Amino acid sequence: MAWWRFGKKKEKEQATESPSEARAENAGGTLAKLKQGLRKTAAGLRGLIGLRRGIDDALIDELEVKLYEADFGPQLVPDLVEEVRKAWKSGEIDSAEKIGPFLKERLLDRLAAHDTSLVKAPSGPTVILVVGVNGTGKTTSIAKLAHQLAKGGSKVLLAAADTFRAAATEQLQRWAERINLPLVTGREGQDPASVAYAACDRAVSEGYDYLIVDTAGRLHTQVNLMRELEKVRRVIARKIEGAPHEVLLVLDATVGQNAISQAEAFNRALNVTGLILAKLDGTAKGGIVVTLNNRFQIPVKFVGIGESVEDLAPFSAEKFVQALFD
Repeated sequence: MAWWRFGKKKEKEQATESPSEARAENAGGTLAKLKQGLRKTAAGLRGLIGLRRGIDDALIDELEVKLYEADFGPQLVPDLVEEVRKAWKSGEIDSAEKIGPFLKERLLDRLAAHDTSLVKAPSGPTVILVVGVNGTGKTTSIAKLAHQLAKGGSKVLLAAADTFRAAATEQLQRWAERINLPLVTGREGQDPASVAYAACDRAVSEGYDYLIVDTAGRLHTQVNLMRELEKVRRVIARKIEGAPHEVLLVLDATVGQNAISQAEAFNRALNVTGLILAKLDGTAKGGIVVTLNNRFQIPVKFVGIGESVEDLAPFSAEKFVQALFD
């Protein structure tokens, strides 16, 4: 099946701003926010590899500690450290300040291997199933994504399929009102799959471009939750061909390695297609982006870089490594 991709250039640009000017302004703003969000992670690395000093075993040991502190993870850190050590021994790099560009290139190779664009169905509504543990920023991320899609000219419908927590529906209702988008809800305790079914029915009959379904977010260790999510997925698939076209897992970037177990559980149950890393702003554990990418081969598609509804950025490997090392 052929797929189109979210993010194509608008056919008509505003008369007061050229396409190149619009892209440059957006890219510059995103990079600035990403640099601000990753400042704690970057500070730890730059404090070491920004020094004008030669490389020795002690410096490489310090680098290893800094990479662990930034949550690059036990699978990736030894590889990166060994690559730096080999480059030093071979004469490819000979000073601390050359380690940054060296690591930047290696990380970019790893991160750029995956397509991070949002999938769009060739016809009919594109269904995005959003999952994640309570407290990760899931509902807020849904609102930010919906706002972006609507701002780009798409017709977007939201669905509150977390019927076990009245607060979850109320939170999404407040966001829907704030960003002026319609929301399908159900009764408290209603079967979440039935809400998803009703939302799919409305999305098809009323010609929506996107349907974003919020789901229950209790602990990922609960078997019943995973069964409920699997049922929601099956119902959506029966109602709309090829759906859900995206299964996005929202993870809290501030929890670092604890995100690994969440990703393992949700991916096992639902075959996650992309990640949203919320709360990336201000964390000292920004290396979790690379850890997740390396561990699961699932692309990070969006990152939360602030509190504003505008602060959900499509993930760019280039901007990420630039924010860390430039």
